[in-house]
Amino acid sequence: MTSTAASPLAIIVLAAGKGTRMKSDLHKVLHPIAGRPMLDHLLASAAELEPQHRVVVAGHGREQLEAALGENATIAVQEPQLGTGHAVQQAQGALAGFVGDVLILYGDVPFVRADTMREMLERLHGDDAPAVVVLGFEPADTLQYGRIIAENGRIAKMVEHKDASEAERATRLCNSGLMAVRSEELFALLDRVGNDNSQGEYYLVDIVNIANADGRTCAVVVTADADEVAGINSRGELAEAEGRWQARRRKQAMDDGATLIAPETVWFAWDTQLGRDVIVEPNVFFGPGVTVADKVTIHGFSHLEGATLDSGVQIGPFARLRPGAVLKEGAKIGNFVEMKKAVLGPGAKANHLTYLGDAEVGAGANLGAGTITCNYDGYFKHKTVIGERAFIGSNSALIAPVRIGADAIVAAGSAVSRDVADGELRLVRAEQLVKPGWADRFHDAMKKKKAEKKG
Repeated sequence: MTSTAASPLAIIVLAAGKGTRMKSDLHKVLHPIAGRPMLDHLLASAAELEPQHRVVVAGHGREQLEAALGENATIAVQEPQLGTGHAVQQAQGALAGFVGDVLILYGDVPFVRADTMREMLERLHGDDAPAVVVLGFEPADTLQYGRIIAENGRIAKMVEHKDASEAERATRLCNSGLMAVRSEELFALLDRVGNDNSQGEYYLVDIVNIANADGRTCAVVVTADADEVAGINSRGELAEAEGRWQARRRKQAMDDGATLIAPETVWFAWDTQLGRDVIVEPNVFFGPGVTVADKVTIHGFSHLEGATLDSGVQIGPFARLRPGAVLKEGAKIGNFVEMKKAVLGPGAKANHLTYLGDAEVGAGANLGAGTITCNYDGYFKHKTVIGERAFIGSNSALIAPVRIGADAIVAAGSAVSRDVADGELRLVRAEQLVKPGWADRFHDAMKKKKAEKKG
């Protein structure tokens, strides 16, 4: 088998369907799995093969795709939608002058592995030089899938389910829709595809039958994992795909040395990174952008997104880390603490009921319950800096921009709006007013009034 290393690659992703079963204003292929649009999952796998061209064929909702993809892919428009063969033809202009291999993928089939794509391309360069390579699979239920009639890996015929005979429908080998074809042959074959079928559409699979009629070889590569090519067309199928992805990721986390107390209750994002000897208690949710170092404990019901936790950190339960939250080695936040764009220095603590936004907290500082950094004035965000070993008393409001010095103490209940020097005590409270006997006289008067009213 010859190498594909010298063969340039282009990918064509079909995403022109209306996605009506999803019942959504958001384009179907932009619905997220593990916090990442399904189309991006697919493009990330394809990127491992370093394609020279990425063409996404769009129809309904193409403006959304253009906004989401930017310069990461070329958009080709299919309007009207006349079938999968017609869809691939719309990429011809974007690939003008390209000579190399073409992989045809589907935006709603997001979990095709890069190794599977490589296997298809390697087969395309086999000694028998197949005209087309098709990715097949054998699902537990063949449903409405098109069938591949093959012997010893060579395809004799491909047929859509609607056009298949009973004998053909008995075949378990199904068509995933994914193909590998050389560019110099792809569009020539597509030009010969007709629409004489029950749907009146131009089927992509017909290029296999046309090549066979020319006496060419067409081959099938079979994936052992039917889930790899499962399409997503509804909210239910989206949830099922999320569940399968999460199950694999949980297993990977445990295999890599993390402890998940109740794995089925932990939800990862596509890019979550966990170190060794991390303990994750039940009902923890990771949004995108979280990195967790070794020996971190994440207590139950915590929500993390865009956060970085250094070694030995503890958070939660019921903690919320928003983008820009950084906890240095040995830092700790407890229940009902929220952090956003804030750094908690080594060994610093905020154990309960605290909000840290746009803040920098020095090593060993201690923030009492109810401490709030008042970072927003209605128009602009401002920063709070708390020095090393500072102690912030409970129920204090630090009104930014403000700086609390090292070893300073802010007394409980203070509203601090000016800088506090190193080692200083800042006490910001109204003077207490004491009226001996006042409460007793008040109670007596009110009881008397209540009795008179009843009378």
